[in-house]
Amino acid sequence: MKASDYIVQFLIDQEIDKVFGYIGGAVAHLYDSLDKHDGIEIVNTIHEQGAGFAAEGYARVTGKTGIATATSGPGATNLITPIGSCFFDSIPTLFITGQVNTYEYKYDTPVRQIGFQETDIVSIVRPITKYAVMIDDISNLRYELEKAFFLTQYGRKGPVLIDIPMNIQRTDFDPIEQKSFFESAEYKDLTMDYDFSNFEKIVEMLKTSNRPIFLIGGGSRLSSLAPKVINQLLEKYNLPVVYSLMGKDVVKDDYKYNFGLIGSYGNRYGNLALANADLIIVLGSRLDTRQTGTDLKTFAREAKIIQVDIDKNELNSKIKAEVALHCDIAYFVNELLKHDFSHNIDIWHDKLALYKRKYSSTIGIDGKEKVPNKIIEAISKSSSDDDIVCVDVGQHQMWVAQSFDTKAAQRVLFCGGMGAMGFALPAAIGATIGSGKRAIVIVGDGGFQMNIQELEVIKRRNLPIKVFIMNNANLGMVRQFQELYFDKRYIGTQKDYSVPNFESIAKAYGLSSCTVSNNDEIHQKIRETLTHNQPEIINICLEEEMTTVEPKLIVNKPIEDMYPFLDREEFKAMMIVKPLDV
Repeated sequence: MKASDYIVQFLIDQEIDKVFGYIGGAVAHLYDSLDKHDGIEIVNTIHEQGAGFAAEGYARVTGKTGIATATSGPGATNLITPIGSCFFDSIPTLFITGQVNTYEYKYDTPVRQIGFQETDIVSIVRPITKYAVMIDDISNLRYELEKAFFLTQYGRKGPVLIDIPMNIQRTDFDPIEQKSFFESAEYKDLTMDYDFSNFEKIVEMLKTSNRPIFLIGGGSRLSSLAPKVINQLLEKYNLPVVYSLMGKDVVKDDYKYNFGLIGSYGNRYGNLALANADLIIVLGSRLDTRQTGTDLKTFAREAKIIQVDIDKNELNSKIKAEVALHCDIAYFVNELLKHDFSHNIDIWHDKLALYKRKYSSTIGIDGKEKVPNKIIEAISKSSSDDDIVCVDVGQHQMWVAQSFDTKAAQRVLFCGGMGAMGFALPAAIGATIGSGKRAIVIVGDGGFQMNIQELEVIKRRNLPIKVFIMNNANLGMVRQFQELYFDKRYIGTQKDYSVPNFESIAKAYGLSSCTVSNNDEIHQKIRETLTHNQPEIINICLEEEMTTVEPKLIVNKPIEDMYPFLDREEFKAMMIVKPLDV
């Protein structure tokens, strides 16, 4: 069997039906093998970064390992950003790169390069992968392929990379004669020892808490069985919940006791809820400073914290927890469901409901409508129950996190830890190809230009993807930063920056497109385009003065005290714990 044929058959045996890539000489054998096999399809993108993000989108919605392939040198290096995105957001992905022939590879010789496009991609990506290896001996192919694929899903999920020289790809070999990873001592030594030593203490803490709240992080989504049992637990005991950016779609927004996004750009009512809790149960969140604020001493200062995470290195790494549990979140929640810790927390429910009534995500504390948030709300209302919403990076990401009410079977895909502009469009391609469902892309004018070339894939495959460009003709998130800290010197965000005619570009790709700016026509077009599944690009022109993200946490302020600041007497009245600096 030819090695490239074996690789493809291996993927088919793992129930992988799509591979995303961009062809090049160093992967020509792999591409040819993919094309010959009926059980799998190669999806050819226009840029390797697009292929990587598409594989990420596929993995996020299917739960399977996403596969992306690229040629050696520039093809491989163009995968670095999506590899980093998958690493930081714990997305199971396998990146297969071609490499020059082993007899052209420099190894440890003191020269820069021997083979054309020769690049040591393994050393480059090793810090942002779970495992990276070059297979330069055909006898290692089966072992390394099995190991790499297994590691994508094992423990805390993430990306791996295998680099395969061209002469290895074209070699004939018999996999039956080769060593299997699953028969090795290395595999048998891998264990997941969960820590339940403090479980009874956790139950007791829940029984005695007057103001409990669950904080749902991205790990709650990545544990495949966790969303279902989390919702069962919350509804069984009427437990209040907030979420981080990456945990947004685990609990739907119509859950009565869902109190929204927390953190630097969180809903004001969400941050007030978290700050005034006396017990916080953190499920799959690393509690970074965008959630806690920069001054860690001010965070949840009267609350006990229970932190549950599958990655023991994240436990107590930033905030000291009363109980830190190394465990798969689904296992933990299933154990909680076996216990009864119900008691009356109606006073706490009433306080949280007051926060949510007073501080809408679409109306500012000055009583004025927040136009971008209202647009996001309109997209949400007109969306279908099982749409996949793919969101790029910038101000619009925060508007979505604040004001898009997820429903039924919807998914919302954010690029979290890497925060890569250009994520949403190719991720939507992978998501809709993987799921067969419609995707809604919400993107800014800056992020849209990063991978705009992937519109060709949408046209070629007639994919059911709707693109809403929140176009304020500047890079709004950094512009807002410049307003606060750089005396409104807008270099790079407005100065020496411009946007093209997106409607004309979309039409050049053969896609339906229009530009809207009047508030009534914006809302009308949103309703109209979401009644059908034909691909369409809606360029929404926004006035710059309307495009800020509020509320926003200022450096060294506690999370409950967000800008624009509440009247000090009102703020004190909202607080249960003692307010700071008032």
